Amino acid sequence: MQSNLSRQPHNKNYKHKSQPLKMGVIGVGNMGRHHARILSLLKDIELVGICDSNLTRGIEIASQYRTHFYENYEELLLQVDAVCIAVPTKLHHEVGVKCLEAGVHILIEKPIAASIAEAEYLVNLAAETGCILQVGHIERFNPAFRELSKVIQTEEILALEARRLSPYSNRANDVSVVLDLMIHDIDLLLELSGSSVVRLTASGSTCDDSGNLDYVTANLGFANGVVATLTASKVTHRKIRCLSAHCKKSLIETDFLKNEILVHRHQQDDGQLKEQPKTLYKQDGITEKVYTSNVEPIYAEIEHFVNCIKGGERPSVGGEQALKALRLASLIEQMALDGKIWHSPNGTEKIDSPTMSIL
Repeated sequence: MQSNLSRQPHNKNYKHKSQPLKMGVIGVGNMGRHHARILSLLKDIELVGICDSNLTRGIEIASQYRTHFYENYEELLLQVDAVCIAVPTKLHHEVGVKCLEAGVHILIEKPIAASIAEAEYLVNLAAETGCILQVGHIERFNPAFRELSKVIQTEEILALEARRLSPYSNRANDVSVVLDLMIHDIDLLLELSGSSVVRLTASGSTCDDSGNLDYVTANLGFANGVVATLTASKVTHRKIRCLSAHCKKSLIETDFLKNEILVHRHQQDDGQLKEQPKTLYKQDGITEKVYTSNVEPIYAEIEHFVNCIKGGERPSVGGEQALKALRLASLIEQMALDGKIWHSPNGTEKIDSPTMSIL
């Protein structure tokens, strides 16, 4: 793959550690305005400017955070070391390519791109230019998920269950509920299971004539024996963001909205219960509440991006991880639309294999 770079690409390690990192935001809609807000708060960061196709909105956000508004994002690229990209998914490839070719590090909102081919191109181009490519799978930085990842290390997982349900809204209507909402949990489950998907079924429905799925449920089987169920909805009248881990010795329930983790365990019989006086109730188990911090996920996500640039580290959710999630999401979406199923012959073929079979 060849590309005409408009300037020399950055080295992986940021050279000017004593100077503020110059950053910008491309797209300041629902998510982008939060990127601009966080960048205006971080120390050792200079918010050079923002760009948006909506002139009125762009000028308003630029004024709010005392930065410059650019009508053309390519002009912004000449002034910055890194950008946050929060444009519609269909534009991720085009904007991402321009940034990487300009030698600019990028944090791009999920999904990484509108198609697997576009995502692969971005991943390869980032490697070629030596730029950081981080993808905005923000739930990885949710304090509840970070603590869940620690708690679950000492447990034997049997099954995982994720529900991400929302009332209908006008945002992100250019993609299905799989690429808008479910892809968050796809990424989390791939991380927690630590194994490849070898069985998959999915079904879904739509509530209008857009052709995009609004409700989807998927059942996954992993090579290590873990099974998982994912449900995502844009048409549920209550917002729900939950992930449960059914383990051999516990049930771990995580509520991302409440930033809460509850661990349920059976009451152990230590042989002394017979000596205890009779009570009016029976306690069948115990529930532990896990402490979580109140760090805002998007703050932690952007801070991680900045640290990767300055320290030359690999992002925890780089292009490769995002591409793996997109491959699985695309397969779920396809099966939910046409009613087919996928399985791994002899349980050996991985979900991201180019020869995967659909029945």
